[in-house]
Amino acid sequence: MAGHSKFKNIMHRKGKQDKARGKIFTRLIREIIVAARSGIPELDANPRLRAAVIAARQENMPKDKIENAIKRGSGATDSDNYEEIRYEGYGPHGVAVIVETMTDNRNRTAGDIRSIFTKNGGNMGETGSVGFMFDRLGVMTYPASIGSEDKVMEAAIEAGADNCESNDEEHSITCPMEAFNEVREGLTKALGEPASAKLQFVPNILSPLNEEQARAVMKLIDALDDNDDVQNVTVNMDVDDEIMERLSA
Repeated sequence: MAGHSKFKNIMHRKGKQDKARGKIFTRLIREIIVAARSGIPELDANPRLRAAVIAARQENMPKDKIENAIKRGSGATDSDNYEEIRYEGYGPHGVAVIVETMTDNRNRTAGDIRSIFTKNGGNMGETGSVGFMFDRLGVMTYPASIGSEDKVMEAAIEAGADNCESNDEEHSITCPMEAFNEVREGLTKALGEPASAKLQFVPNILSPLNEEQARAVMKLIDALDDNDDVQNVTVNMDVDDEIMERLSA
């Protein structure tokens, strides 16, 4: 019986991993489609598309899937008519939440997101209700192995970035949204292609939480993240690293 239980546990874990990978691929494909449609469907002439393709390659997405997504974006059918829609609201304990989606049915997505907020102790608000607590920044990351903190900081300053933070795992470089393409090009010349490069919301006001409070917020984040239309979820919670490790275990 013990062996059987262990096997079921392994299969369950593998099933979750497969589902997570499928979710990642779905998000990346949608981003590639929208990026290809937003400009010329060529990597050298479309920075957003190039970033999306790089992200897909880093997740080991098959080449044919990437190429097919670009084709769908450059000559999109009605079924590929995705809209980018942002939802805002409050989670448990007053935490501010921004949900970025790509959807082909805004009524369905709005209803789903509102329901998820309500069922998990939150409230969906109007656009702008929590946006002031976040800045829209360009964020580029490199693995720690790319070089020393001083080397990466120097490259970041030279490229026109505002800030560079380093730890044992990675270097994270931020810049104003308007300077994103210029800074990314400068960093690419100095350090090579970043591990990730995208525009994202970064909180400028933080909400400190204890472990029990953070657990409730994580439940909301997980529920939102499980929705097929959700691309990114950003919250302004401030939680101790040790607590986050326990919650992520």
